[in-house]
Amino acid sequence: MKPLSLQMFIDGRWVSSMSKKTDPIINPADESVIARVPRGTKKDVDHAVKAARKAFENDWRFTTGGERGALLWKLADLLEENAKHFAELESRNTGKTIRYATESDLPMAIDNLRFFAGATRCLEGKPFGEYANYMEKNRRMPLGSSWIRREPLGVIGAIVPWNYPLLIAVWKIGPVLAAGNTLVIKPASLTPITLLELAKLAEKAGFPKGVLNVVTGPGKEVGEALASHGDVNMIYLTGNIETGKILMNRATKNMKRVHLELGGKAPQVILPDADIEAAARAATAGAFWNTGQDCTAITRVYVHEDMHDAFLKLLLREVKKMVMGDPSKDTTDLGPLVSAAHRDRVERFIREGKKKARLVCGGNRLGAKGFFVEPTIFTDVPHTSDLCQKEIFGPVLSIFRYKKVDDALQKANDTIYGLAASVWGKDMTTLIRSANMLQFGTVWINEHGALVSEMPHGGFKQSGFGKDLSLYALEECTQIKHIYVDQTGLAKKPWHATIYHKA
Repeated sequence: MKPLSLQMFIDGRWVSSMSKKTDPIINPADESVIARVPRGTKKDVDHAVKAARKAFENDWRFTTGGERGALLWKLADLLEENAKHFAELESRNTGKTIRYATESDLPMAIDNLRFFAGATRCLEGKPFGEYANYMEKNRRMPLGSSWIRREPLGVIGAIVPWNYPLLIAVWKIGPVLAAGNTLVIKPASLTPITLLELAKLAEKAGFPKGVLNVVTGPGKEVGEALASHGDVNMIYLTGNIETGKILMNRATKNMKRVHLELGGKAPQVILPDADIEAAARAATAGAFWNTGQDCTAITRVYVHEDMHDAFLKLLLREVKKMVMGDPSKDTTDLGPLVSAAHRDRVERFIREGKKKARLVCGGNRLGAKGFFVEPTIFTDVPHTSDLCQKEIFGPVLSIFRYKKVDDALQKANDTIYGLAASVWGKDMTTLIRSANMLQFGTVWINEHGALVSEMPHGGFKQSGFGKDLSLYALEECTQIKHIYVDQTGLAKKPWHATIYHKA
């Protein structure tokens, strides 16, 4: 198949980069070139930001929630009509299985757009009220009345990761545009295809030019240019801690708001009364979905020492059922990692893990072509090791024994990350207490991984700050304005006596 030749979308037009250069996009399953995309530059970012600012000031900020919602709903309809096409592109570009793209990514992206299409009508401030008074002829009279408005920030720059290039793009497009902002969005350099295709649908849906702009290219140039640009009001990143720190530093140039989701090291805490068969099945799904390339993926399992061997036996049984191979086949459960460089990084963790922990299964490459690494499980893992403390972002799971529940909770919390966790058991008092003790932005009870458009997703600690999904995400894309109206009608206000000797 001939590689796609793609362009960037800026100010309602499809354009090449000012660099005149392009980069190849690789299918991680067979290492073939499937597209070429423009290598954007700082000048391209500046062009896109100017277009977004013009669209914001001249039109978009004055649209009603109903108008913005109608466009987002139309975009959702178009995405639904083209879901098969998008799932196939996403599978080819990322290596995720066609089943996962079809049954998970696309339905959630469509639902999320529809959620924000409705939520845009729900931006509410505090209602009209009187909060101060004065005495006039022995009567209390209001000094004035106040109300609160939520207003858009302006131009927002967003950066999307490579593990969910379409879905997480939608997580940003929905609240940003619903709140009345305009957007310059950068896809990951490895996986730009579906976001560019989505821009075609946005154009077809009727979004005004300049409202949505897509600039492709390396993070070092395009991403940092967005973060440091003086006319961008917020930077909205899903990425890793190192990138987050760089962008926070660049954002100080104009004190722009920063919204960061920076990964995780999710624990699964299995209490002594848990259904270990259910927990083992969840550990398999939670650790290896998307080949472990998920910021909420289970990476650490804490299981009571009396249950350890039985749990491990069940876990291995479940893992052996999983089929790794061609992601375009419906029967495949696990695809490749996203790139050769990322595969090499994951393998370095595995090699180091073999020196300090006990390898139970996996750890090898599969096939002569593609970036495949087997599901890998370690036990007897030192708590201070990289296996336990660093985000690997691959199909690698570590199992830990514990004696006391409090010890398991303490070790689960002993990480710089704080995105997601789960706790498993039957006694609800202990489950709720454990959930309260876990220092993570989302804690599931007898579940791991369930996300819905109505509920927030975001981290504690170095997993970042700010929320995706839900009305909280919409509010993150607004600023609060207090408006005060005098009710006295007096030139000499009662409070002037505090300034003038003779008011």
